[in-house]
Amino acid sequence: MKTNGKIKKAAVAAVIVGMVCAGGTVAYLTDNEKVVNEFTVGSVEIELLEPNWKPEENKMLVPAQEILKDPQIKHTGKSDAFVYLEVAIPIKNVVTVDKEGNRTESSDTELFSFTAGKDWTLLQSEKKGTDQIYVYAYNKILKPSENTTPLFEKVVFANVIEGQLDAQKMSVPVKAYAIQSANTGGNSGSVIEQAKTAFQKYLNQNKETPA
Repeated sequence: MKTNGKIKKAAVAAVIVGMVCAGGTVAYLTDNEKVVNEFTVGSVEIELLEPNWKPEENKMLVPAQEILKDPQIKHTGKSDAFVYLEVAIPIKNVVTVDKEGNRTESSDTELFSFTAGKDWTLLQSEKKGTDQIYVYAYNKILKPSENTTPLFEKVVFANVIEGQLDAQKMSVPVKAYAIQSANTGGNSGSVIEQAKTAFQKYLNQNKETPA
């Protein structure tokens, strides 16, 4: 992933974009033209945390099982930022059981569900390949050293009729993004509207770059 930022000579601050997946941290900065004046460029660095996730306890799943998983972002950089979480939910064609205990017809089903917290707003939901991808924005600008609240506290495995997914490996990947809030989201509207604007600019810059 690269950031192709085009910054005018009069610009004071560079647009800074960060992305992190579980298990690592990496920050992407735009190119910056040299000017006569000297400015200190901030940084956007984040960590993706899941303090209650215990992989050793969730190797074997049963229908309708609740799994503790609480993705959240810690800001370890120096610049205020809009932050986002992307969740990929696997989809399979399976037979499930509804709340009344009735067997349903086989259909494409999201294998896990979750309830987003009140501090997060859904920006996008689209199917990509065999996953349903959700992108959420945090409702507040995240300042250095701050943590977000969790996007959710748990995921729930679908009530799938046993025998259809035996020996298959499943996962719920989560990615975190951060975009410097200064000069990226416009000067009007709510934080969420600004965060949406900033994220769309990021997508426009990376249309041809695989996620």
